[in-house]
Amino acid sequence: MQAMASRRNKEGMARFGIRPTTTTLGISIWELRRLKREIGTDHRLAQQLWASKIHEARILASFIEDPARVTSSQMERWVRAFDSWDIVDQVSALFAATPYARAKIRQWAARDEEFVKRAAFSLIAELAWYDKTVTDRGFEAFFPLITRASTDERNFVKKAVNWALRNIGKRNRRLNRGAVALAKKLRASGSPSARWIGAGALRELTSEAVQRRLAGMRPKPVL
Repeated sequence: MQAMASRRNKEGMARFGIRPTTTTLGISIWELRRLKREIGTDHRLAQQLWASKIHEARILASFIEDPARVTSSQMERWVRAFDSWDIVDQVSALFAATPYARAKIRQWAARDEEFVKRAAFSLIAELAWYDKTVTDRGFEAFFPLITRASTDERNFVKKAVNWALRNIGKRNRRLNRGAVALAKKLRASGSPSARWIGAGALRELTSEAVQRRLAGMRPKPVL
């Protein structure tokens, strides 16, 4: 990985809000995914990569880690080390595949650390997009968390809250109605952050493209 380092890429990452540090190598996500395909799943190597504290090594660690071997305590160790939005979002894909995801969402949504709180809503977004086992009511139970976090003005938090609301609302027609109703309430809020979240979510969830896709879905039984 040291041999793959790129100063040019490192400078480009900074333009996307990824703060370059002495542990950032400037390896693209596409190169990391190629390494993932070559390595496969390797729990021991994932632990070693995470312990290196190198930015891209930690992303690769999340790619090759076995979700079946991830423990609750490991999730807590890793989340405390989050220092960049892209680390949060990449690792969330791994965490969403563990049986602890929904419990961690509630715990982390109540925490104040910026990237820990972002992780809660990044996890919701991941579950909404990929996990077919969560019921509609399971996602509706996240609406109060979204409402409470909507007044957090920190950029990396509010963007994740917006992402979570949008992904829930794109899951099916029932959840779209609930997400649109919540987005309207947030748009009418006295909080600038909540208004931004609500307006952005409402714009996408009521768009012709989203509504057309939802109209083509078969209705799901209420569970």
